[in-house]
Amino acid sequence: MPQVTRTIEIAARPAAVWDWFSSAERLRRWLAPDLEIDVRVGGRYRMRAAEDAGWIVGAVLEMVPEQLLALSWMEEDAGWIHPARLTITLKPVPAGTEVSLTHDGFAGIGKSGWERIVQAYEHGVDAHDLLGKLASVAGRHG
Repeated sequence: MPQVTRTIEIAARPAAVWDWFSSAERLRRWLAPDLEIDVRVGGRYRMRAAEDAGWIVGAVLEMVPEQLLALSWMEEDAGWIHPARLTITLKPVPAGTEVSLTHDGFAGIGKSGWERIVQAYEHGVDAHDLLGKLASVAGRHG
């Protein structure tokens, strides 16, 4: 199944990294400055897509403190019938925490041409460097 994955090591304990997932205010510092989110399983969220290309909406699917955050991920008004998914996992490593970000579920969004969307996300995940932003805040304060 096509997916877009990036991984980084952050020189901070998983608890310190997870703290940046614990509130809307902290998530806005690295994920999206206009993010509105109810940070609990079943909670809804909304944030501006990259380059002001509409909105990303969804719900919190899973939260396992210090291990996992999974969100449904839908580009609003882009013709998606079903959401994709964003999963961020944390794993302790000797240097601190390995953090992996994975976008998947593209084939199930119900839109033809989803393969081009995967390519766009491959480019976008590098251009927007969310993991680098997380490492910057978590590494400074962790």
